[in-house]
Amino acid sequence: MNRTVKTRALATVAVVALSTPLLAEDLTIGLASEPTSMDPHFHNLTPNNAMSRHIYDTLIRQDETQGLNPGLAVEWKPVDELTWEFKLREGVTYHDGSAFDADDVLCSFVRAPDVPNSPSSFASMTKGKTLKKIDDFTIHITTEAPYPLMANDVSNVPIVSSESGCDATTAAYNSGEASVGTGPFTFVSYKPGDSIVLASNPNYWGDVSPWSTVTFKPIKSGPARVAALLAGDVDVINSVPTTDIATLEGREDVGLSQGTSNRVIYLHLDHGRADSPFVKANGGGDIDNPLRKLEVRTAISKAIHRDAIVERVMEGVAIKAGQLLPNGFFGVSDQLQPVEYDPNGAKELLAAAGVPDGFELTIHGPNDRYINDAKIAEAIGQMLTRVGIKTSVETMPRSVYFQRASRGGPEGGPEFSFILVGWGSGTGEASSPLRSLIGTHDPDKGWGASNRGRYSNPEVDALIAEALQTVDSAAREKLLAQATELAIADAAIIPLHYQVNTWGVRKGFAYAPRTDEYTLATGVTKE
Repeated sequence: MNRTVKTRALATVAVVALSTPLLAEDLTIGLASEPTSMDPHFHNLTPNNAMSRHIYDTLIRQDETQGLNPGLAVEWKPVDELTWEFKLREGVTYHDGSAFDADDVLCSFVRAPDVPNSPSSFASMTKGKTLKKIDDFTIHITTEAPYPLMANDVSNVPIVSSESGCDATTAAYNSGEASVGTGPFTFVSYKPGDSIVLASNPNYWGDVSPWSTVTFKPIKSGPARVAALLAGDVDVINSVPTTDIATLEGREDVGLSQGTSNRVIYLHLDHGRADSPFVKANGGGDIDNPLRKLEVRTAISKAIHRDAIVERVMEGVAIKAGQLLPNGFFGVSDQLQPVEYDPNGAKELLAAAGVPDGFELTIHGPNDRYINDAKIAEAIGQMLTRVGIKTSVETMPRSVYFQRASRGGPEGGPEFSFILVGWGSGTGEASSPLRSLIGTHDPDKGWGASNRGRYSNPEVDALIAEALQTVDSAAREKLLAQATELAIADAAIIPLHYQVNTWGVRKGFAYAPRTDEYTLATGVTKE
């Protein structure tokens, strides 16, 4: 069966099963990548954000395709060109019995962008916004210019308690002392590397979970995760290894749900430093950073055989990428296609850039964050070495990797020169990766929070800024596409592929696939 057709069929089955009611019982989920913290504002990372949605609510919820629905806000609308009004849900209580009101929203937006030692903050969602309490259940958020993406942004910011959460440390959240939200589950325990246990919140303002307790077990190894599912030790797993999908599809005791995500796997390159620490001349001597030359960045892109990565490394369960988001998302350009494999063209560009014999380079990446991440890094290392860029590969656990990639260098800047990483659009449209990955690094502005290559292009910045204040949707979409086209032409990042995600469930269970890749207990149903 054609893989695309099969993906759609599996996703449809899982969604239909959502209507089936459940009996109260325990649920166990095996996670490929566990959160780096229980602090909902510590790290804007998919595993962290997915976990926080169990304990905390946002003003606006995102559904399986990132459509927007009421959360802690029941209504929202612009009241003038610069101001949005949010009407808050009344009668909501935190897990400790305290009442939710506007003060919690105000302090959450202050805390979210400024958690100490955050590897990637929520600044792009919060900066440039001024919150004002009108009454206990009405707030206004103003910006200096019209801002049509307000609802998308606030749907990403977890709301914590002004009494127990806004002044709490990350350590207090990890211990459970401050892990008090308004969400469908309450904190029970957090043992890094072992388990996270949550209990159903009987006083939840929404639908009370049918799962009395949920245990999340981090199982980094793909084969071990599949074995745990087949043995009945877990009910659900995410990130089913691509090598096991065909085999599992033929079994009657498990089910699969699958869907394309909004995550692009890409390469970030050091645009900023003349002397980049992991770029050397042949033989290990110093070299003026060749990654700052467009010809070299383009050569690297041409040296990568994306079809081979998709077919051999990803077992056909991925889609090669030419930009920041796959087709169908807002702001995608119809002018961009994946760069074709052209090793001879790559060599010619290296010669034109003054490095005909190449240079030495280290690619750094995680080995427990993205599907087949270490294997992808190894494949890229081999491909670059074939065109003369002698590439060594170093991968590490994501808990170490992201801190070093973001803050491990001199003066707390990025450490690495050339990295494999991924990004999923939290807003479901192109401004999210444009602001976070490509916009000039500016903590005060909230831009470039994950711009670990320190790329900076005033023309791209200007297009992003114009798009963010353009109310007309068609005009805004065109501006986002133009910004993407310019950034990709400049090789700000090098897109590789979009992830296709697969969840596995025991017989009798179902899971609704999500474009944001979240694995949520609320998405698990019984048939």
